[in-house]
Amino acid sequence: MPRDKSASFARIVPAAKAEFLKKGFAKASMRSIAEAAGMTSAGLYRHFADKEAVFASLVEPLLSKLDQVYQTIKERDYELLVVKQLDEIWASNAEVIYFLDLIYDHFDAFKLLLCCSSGTKYENFIHDFVVLEQKETLQFMEAARKCGVPVRTIDERELHLLLSAYSTALFEVVVHDFTKEEAAHYLTTLRQFFYPGWRTVLGL
Repeated sequence: MPRDKSASFARIVPAAKAEFLKKGFAKASMRSIAEAAGMTSAGLYRHFADKEAVFASLVEPLLSKLDQVYQTIKERDYELLVVKQLDEIWASNAEVIYFLDLIYDHFDAFKLLLCCSSGTKYENFIHDFVVLEQKETLQFMEAARKCGVPVRTIDERELHLLLSAYSTALFEVVVHDFTKEEAAHYLTTLRQFFYPGWRTVLGL
């Protein structure tokens, strides 16, 4: 993380973003970032310990926002479970709206995570997202059973496969540079395709 937020730091952010988006993390150069920001390499290293620290400064704010959105969706789903309005979970387009706004408010950061992060600790972003989804889904299924909902048992490997397919498709709007309007249509279609399948597999 940066050691201060001086005027020079404000120049680093767009310079670093442009460098990583153009070249990817592995081929990006601290010297090129410094030159684009109008400073020396030594000056850049006074803000960041290394190249990955620069990259982290660009994507960590998004990951914090993603966690907030995820928690909002999770809380809504559990509230609906308690009052046994599970149909509302499947019928509502809220999840699409949440993710659509998040993606297009932070499109470049998503692009960095999905397309430019090879060589960083973020390079398995989709896999890590799926692992979290799998854990949360299994916990929700158990909570549903305790509420008297007869949820079907699913093999964890099978659940991981299905979640991987869904999550990969979800983020294709970033990989392929969809406009927000195109993505709204695509994500609605994605929901219409996957959600009946989820209900059948899980018995929810």
